[in-house]
Amino acid sequence: MSPQTKPVNQKAWFLILPVFLCVAFSAILPLMTVVNYSVQDIISPERRVFVGTEWFAAVMRDEDLHAALWNQLRFSLAVLAVEIPLGIALALCMPAAGWKSSAVLVTVALSLLIPWNVVGTIWQIFGRADIGLMGHALQALGIEYSYTGDATHAWLTVLLMDVWHWTPLVALLAYAGLRSIPDAYYQAARIDGASKLAVFRHIQLPKMRGVLMIAVLLRFMDSFMIYTEPFVLTGGGPGNATTFLSQYLTQKAVGQFDLGPAAAFSLIYFLIILLMCFILYNWMQRLGAAEKEGADHA
Repeated sequence: MSPQTKPVNQKAWFLILPVFLCVAFSAILPLMTVVNYSVQDIISPERRVFVGTEWFAAVMRDEDLHAALWNQLRFSLAVLAVEIPLGIALALCMPAAGWKSSAVLVTVALSLLIPWNVVGTIWQIFGRADIGLMGHALQALGIEYSYTGDATHAWLTVLLMDVWHWTPLVALLAYAGLRSIPDAYYQAARIDGASKLAVFRHIQLPKMRGVLMIAVLLRFMDSFMIYTEPFVLTGGGPGNATTFLSQYLTQKAVGQFDLGPAAAFSLIYFLIILLMCFILYNWMQRLGAAEKEGADHA
């Protein structure tokens, strides 16, 4: 062996063996079980019939699935359209240092500590006209508000509840991005006489792109899998107005005990999330590359 050649110790692979085992038991084996169920008709624990892609075709023809998918897409896009700008605005208003900064950070993060089922219960009470502050205030203003009887009111209430619960996460990520910007950039902007809008457009927003990408992906994936809050608040109603994909899947698997169609739909559900995250990630990457190229030409 040459003196310059560094020996390679392959025993290091044993250090990550526990990780592989945990992933196998927590992800790969359950996934293979779902794939197995999706191609079989489970008549009883002892009787199973192979049906191939029949369940996938049946699920894709289900009109209730189409309605749940439309509700889900509208909701997730509305969440991103509201929470991302609102979180950025909140982060810009937060103090940069001192005890006020610590106090504001703790206050903003309080809603993130509340369990999901408790959030649904809070808004269930909050929206009631007899004892809830919001419901009573809207009734006093002459607005016939009812999240249990009006589909639009129910959908908007679920959206408002999610905005209240998760906008602080976006704000905290944006705040971390803002604090990572060196003061030299702000000093140069002051010397050039740049306005606050110009500072945000050319300094703060480009430097926050990384954390904003994380915020967009996290909020999209989480909103696309939302279940507990709307289930507690509206139960998916009125009608199917707030029935999202996760609730549809639960109804199939638990309510109707159709394990084959539920397994097929869960795989489709998983692929939809991966596809949408891939599209969002590439769109944000291309947007950042285009802005960087334009700045270089300028």
